[in-house]
Amino acid sequence: MLQQRYIDREKSWLAFNARVLQEAGDVTVPLLDRMRFLGIFSNNLDEFFRVRFAAIRRLTLNGISGEKYFNGISSSQLLHDITEIVIDQQAESLAILSDIEARLEKENIFTIDENDVTPDQELYLKDFFVQKVSPELVTIILNDLDHFPVLKDTSGYLAVKLVINGFSKEIEERSFNFRSLLKRNAKETNKKSKKEVLYAVIEIPKTINRFVVLPPEGEKQFVIMLDDVIRLNLNKIFDIFDYESVDAHMIKITRDAQLDIDSDLSKSMLEKIASSVKDRRIGEPVRFIYDQNIDKDTLDFFLTNMKIDATDSIIPGGKYHNRRDYMDFPNLGRFDLLYKTNPPLPIPGLSLDENIMKKIAVKDYMVSAPYQSYSYVIKFLREAALDPAVTTIKITLYRLAKNSQIISSLINAAKNGKKVTVQIELQARFDEASNIFYSEQMQMEGIELIFGVKGLKVHSKICVIERLEGSKIHRYGIISTGNFNESTAKVYTDVTLFTAHQKILKDVSKVFEFFEINYRIYNYQHIITSPHFTRNKFNKLINREIAHAKEGNTTYMKLKMNSLSDIEMIDKLYEASNAGVNIKLEVRGICSLIPGIPGLSENIEAISIVDNYLEHSRIYIFGNAGDPEVFISSADMMTRNLDGRVEVTCPIYDEDIKRELIDNFDLGWQGNVKARLHSHLLDNKYRQRGNKPIFRAQLETYNYYKNQLEGGEIN
Repeated sequence: MLQQRYIDREKSWLAFNARVLQEAGDVTVPLLDRMRFLGIFSNNLDEFFRVRFAAIRRLTLNGISGEKYFNGISSSQLLHDITEIVIDQQAESLAILSDIEARLEKENIFTIDENDVTPDQELYLKDFFVQKVSPELVTIILNDLDHFPVLKDTSGYLAVKLVINGFSKEIEERSFNFRSLLKRNAKETNKKSKKEVLYAVIEIPKTINRFVVLPPEGEKQFVIMLDDVIRLNLNKIFDIFDYESVDAHMIKITRDAQLDIDSDLSKSMLEKIASSVKDRRIGEPVRFIYDQNIDKDTLDFFLTNMKIDATDSIIPGGKYHNRRDYMDFPNLGRFDLLYKTNPPLPIPGLSLDENIMKKIAVKDYMVSAPYQSYSYVIKFLREAALDPAVTTIKITLYRLAKNSQIISSLINAAKNGKKVTVQIELQARFDEASNIFYSEQMQMEGIELIFGVKGLKVHSKICVIERLEGSKIHRYGIISTGNFNESTAKVYTDVTLFTAHQKILKDVSKVFEFFEINYRIYNYQHIITSPHFTRNKFNKLINREIAHAKEGNTTYMKLKMNSLSDIEMIDKLYEASNAGVNIKLEVRGICSLIPGIPGLSENIEAISIVDNYLEHSRIYIFGNAGDPEVFISSADMMTRNLDGRVEVTCPIYDEDIKRELIDNFDLGWQGNVKARLHSHLLDNKYRQRGNKPIFRAQLETYNYYKNQLEGGEIN
């Protein structure tokens, strides 16, 4: 019998990222989308090292073993295991990239390097370098610096080695001091030739698209990396030296992304976060990736001077790093090599050409993005900004789109005399700088800002609008599983409830009161909030299913979330399974629960769907002996969401929407194309189709909403 009771969350996360890599390797995925998945895989891995790997490393450096945190594994052993897994995944990603490039060549799309360019292409690239690249380059000679420069973890670098004969005659005449400086570095020599060696670093500019599209030749199209354009022109960069040889290999550093918040009481929260974000660039290094073809002496020079040792993750790689840039690989007009774009659908009964608040006053509505248009959310806020009867708008913001229409609508409301209150989370990881920018912009327009609750991130996605109707205030609001972000709404699956249910919105208003007076614990009659009530309420709902099962009633739970890692909640689900409750889990990311273990979890099945859209909604369905209760939430079943953040879980009372959410879950559950099984093996096996027809859950969900719009039968 399997003794293991939980899966380590870090390894489970790496298994999730392996599912992303599976999409990159899937030959049925369009070629340019496979490139995009490679970029997502790399970007995910960067964030993992900056946050999770860095946190474990801090434990190791502080002498904390960490077995109680990591399922009986020491922190040092876990670091070793993670590094081994990542090295294997990186090798697989390189093989996948080679396969994609070979298949692109059959489509007359060629990715070339500096060794492949034709004479005409070389002329084009030399001019491109002079006009576009050279003015943006930062190149630093490293040998005699008093302080080694701080390399940023958001940038890629070329580590350069020059074997020097001397300077050109012109420079030699003008630069005696620099020549003397070079001679003092005789210790840095090539032992074979006794030539002097210079080391340099070139930062690859982020202001220029990393993929340079060359002029086509007939039907053939060519793309070259910016890195290789720089390599092609190394002679122009270092023409002041009389060098015997020069080579450049890419390196990449990842740093600890923890924010150290200043405790100075004289500073505002905005100032403290801004300062911490600035300091993040000099966080401790936690991962160093290098081109495995780099000379050993060059590698040693950088590792020594950057003070990277065995406690850091040193990973050999290929010629190119920062492969997150592949998310923006040019489409070259080849839309046949991309997934077909399904236009977002309208919501039945709700038109963008009529007053949304009037419709919501009569009935609740729900937007299921990206299948349905997110424009309804923007329209709702724009209406509120202009409506003379609207007095107040309150909203929580976590991650925002670039050039956010949400912010524009809120500023418009403030200019129209509405009292606008915005709770903006300044510690939304990696979005701090953006949120600081928007905060300053809103402050200038007279919007009242709330910067969270001490010790708690605000992760809820809520908005309440107060409107004077006659002599009474009526509330209209939004409760969502996703951020108020019109960009991510195009690729994240989230559900957003529009409601004028006065009792629900009275509870939502209390959440904003909690932001202002957070030493009080408020009572909520309808919504469920973290950090005070979510864990207890979920336990009660699960206990009710257990009681129904013991009474012989048909009972079930259908739970959809991003991650499941809270041990107490997992144990409660195990308890329910042993009582006979049928449990279906759709968990996109981390799943520390092990399904299907006899005597522990035999009544639990768990899948993960990774496809063209990012599964992001949290939907919790409790069977309740034939009278199901349905909730949407901003919270996953993770300890931080239950105990360490402000989250809102909302009951669904409208029967049509309740049915729609159950259908939404069931459509995902029927998936047999992109659905993988969670297991203790972390092997990401696809769900077996057997004799069943192909059922691609995301495509069928779109068809469901299209069918609903057309008035057809809903399966």
